[in-house]
Amino acid sequence: MVQYFVNRNEQANGDHEVHRQGCSFMPNTENRTRLGEHGNCRTAVLAAKKIFPKSNGCFYCANECHTG
Repeated sequence: MVQYFVNRNEQANGDHEVHRQGCSFMPNTENRTRLGEHGNCRTAVLAAKKIFPKSNGCFYCANECHTG
């Protein structure tokens, strides 16, 4: 299980990126919401979508959940 976080700041396309702990592109502490521990990025993105409906995985740390 790995800790996941969602960026509170939206990207230019309106998405809120989901990052796994340790990602080089992790948002600053004040700009992220903890999603808890997840076995994969899919469940983390689902948790993020409850907060920010337009969420997806980070290209670098959760690429299998990155939708563009």
